[in-house]
Amino acid sequence: MERTGTILCGGDLEPVEGRIVVDGEGRIEAIEEESVDSSDIILPPFVNAHTHIGDSIAKEAGGGLSLEELVAPPDGLKHRLLRQASREELVDAMERSLRYMQNGGTAACLDFREGDVEGVRMLEDAAAGLELAALSFARGSVAAMEAGDGFGASGANDGDFESERIATREAGKPFGIHAGEGDPSDLDGALALEPDFLVHVVHPEPDHLERIADAEIPVVLCPRSNLVTGVGFPPAAELAERTTLALGTDNVMLNSPSMFREMEFLAKCSDLRAETILRMATVNGADLAGLEGGALEPGAPGRLLVLDGDSDNLTGARDPVRATVRRAGVDDVREVVLEP
Repeated sequence: MERTGTILCGGDLEPVEGRIVVDGEGRIEAIEEESVDSSDIILPPFVNAHTHIGDSIAKEAGGGLSLEELVAPPDGLKHRLLRQASREELVDAMERSLRYMQNGGTAACLDFREGDVEGVRMLEDAAAGLELAALSFARGSVAAMEAGDGFGASGANDGDFESERIATREAGKPFGIHAGEGDPSDLDGALALEPDFLVHVVHPEPDHLERIADAEIPVVLCPRSNLVTGVGFPPAAELAERTTLALGTDNVMLNSPSMFREMEFLAKCSDLRAETILRMATVNGADLAGLEGGALEPGAPGRLLVLDGDSDNLTGARDPVRATVRRAGVDDVREVVLEP
């Protein structure tokens, strides 16, 4: 398989005009720099590093409610609606969200999975037949973690997660936790658990920033969600100076699971460079998820997102990285190659 255009290569997403060649085993054989006729933009597919797709059954429910009223376990609106829905309704709604993500160039999502072991099984059923990797960061029990891909804790103020943290270490699986979303009060408890990554970190104190830097703990930002729930905007530039950042769309109840929209929002509401944001959405997310080959380089898996650079939206763009981050959308997707 060969594709031509402007290829965003390696971990730095350096634009190279030329040809990318994928061999018969689905590996990138070569990236050849040469003049080509194609105006397509070829980049790694996205990794949505934080989702809650179970609430796909309740899009735009709960307008005007606080964060706690919306999603706090066990009786936030989201959890009440999840309990009321049938298994068939939940699986169908999750499948639709996963398909939307895949068609929009997302190769994998890290889903904080409600519903214990059964919740993991429902996500597996929803993802069956799709090429996107739906990773379960299970909530509820150690058994759910063992059935899934890791453990996703709701927050250090919601309970004692020491046993789950020990279990993930023994199982060799990652442990992630929401922290500093509404206020900094749960960051100390979250950091004490030595998590593999944190989610949100909207309100860190200076000492939290230094502890995150010292421990090299990656952070997943979800800025649109933070805006909708009224908790504020994460200190993106300060965090980027100290650790690796990834990007997630959070609850489907609140926002579409579009990485294009998440990137554009962050780009226009922060001082982060477009290259930094695109790495968050692609290479960094893949590293966080433990996926092989998040960057386009020889020997890596030939997973590609191809944008139509001659679309009415993108034609004339002078900077392919800025155009991808700040302007592109699902309608500009020409092709998503996840299983060459």
